[in-house]
Amino acid sequence: MQSVVNQIGDLAGAGERMIERLRRKAFLPESRKGLNVRFGIAEAAHLLGCSTNRIRMAEEDGRLPPAPASENGRRIGYSVQELLHMRDVLGASPVRAPLDIPAIIAVQNFKGGVGKSTVTTHLAHYFAVQGYRVLVVDCDSQATTTTLFGFNPHFNIKRDETLYPYLSIDPTQTDLAYAIRPTPWPNVDLIPSNLELFDVEYELAAAGSDGGSVLAARFRKLKRGLSELARNYDVVLLDPPPALGTISLAVMQAANALLVPLAATTPDFCSTVQFLSMMDQVLHQLTDAGIEVDYQFVRLICSKYDANDPSHAMVRAIMEQSFGPALLPVPILESAEISHAAMRMMTVYELDKPIGTPKTHKRCRANLDEAMRQVEQLVRQSWGRVEAASEEAVIHAAA
Repeated sequence: MQSVVNQIGDLAGAGERMIERLRRKAFLPESRKGLNVRFGIAEAAHLLGCSTNRIRMAEEDGRLPPAPASENGRRIGYSVQELLHMRDVLGASPVRAPLDIPAIIAVQNFKGGVGKSTVTTHLAHYFAVQGYRVLVVDCDSQATTTTLFGFNPHFNIKRDETLYPYLSIDPTQTDLAYAIRPTPWPNVDLIPSNLELFDVEYELAAAGSDGGSVLAARFRKLKRGLSELARNYDVVLLDPPPALGTISLAVMQAANALLVPLAATTPDFCSTVQFLSMMDQVLHQLTDAGIEVDYQFVRLICSKYDANDPSHAMVRAIMEQSFGPALLPVPILESAEISHAAMRMMTVYELDKPIGTPKTHKRCRANLDEAMRQVEQLVRQSWGRVEAASEEAVIHAAA
């Protein structure tokens, strides 16, 4: 009997070794994730909200360096870093004003398999492409988000590099700066996770059984620590565990906005209703305990939506009836391109060429842009920003 039980550890070890092999294969030659995506001048102009002519003029008069080119002189497109520099030079940076409150968005649903980490990472990279400064905090000991950023949580991340030293019952850190890691994206940082972060759940649960004062103190500490870090960012994305535990509760009260992904199936809808009901009860209990919770917005987003499946359309109609304008109108479509990118530990925004057909890639990217833009608009509305027409739109309207 014991030998059968020991088989679980053997299976886990074999799986971890395979994850590391896949990671090394995906990120050859240095076994480290890079960022090879580039943007043509037309796409760069669209992202900056200006004309291609304005970019060329800036290159010609020396405000911008010459366009990157291959050995034969052909333009090879702009990197994300070069795009950020262009934004600064051309006055096209979307970053918040000093008095604007950074968006701290918890992407949460207690139902697993709804694409929580997929939404988090794609949202992070969408904001990065748009020019925002982003921090992603992986609060889930399953560490899916950490993996998608190119780190193997079993081999590359130690417990002391996660939130553990900060939230532990015997903390060794007084702020969260120690845990920030750069990523291949120049304007995206990550606080990673690994399986050992789950130890915090045991510690805080035990502390909570003795009156809850330690638990409340840790809740306030996380909120304070994230608020301090957020001063250097525009958007902070929190990926909590898909369960009603102490870490989830700490994350939910530390956020100032909530995004709930849910798939278009009846079980997912029912589970999300239960999640919202539990959240309502818990938030009232936190308020009664003197722990303040305040959200700029609460929205639901339908993920993994198959437009060709009648059952998905039916469930989505039920969602619209139930949740009204709280349900974002544009769902995230089910796409093989998202799955294929995840196999390479990437998001669609990191692909320098389509994995499937160009048509599939283009359709997937356009949908992701439209779906993620809904969240961007909510963030900008919280800053009191009214979207002005871009130079490109004005020229097009006048034509």
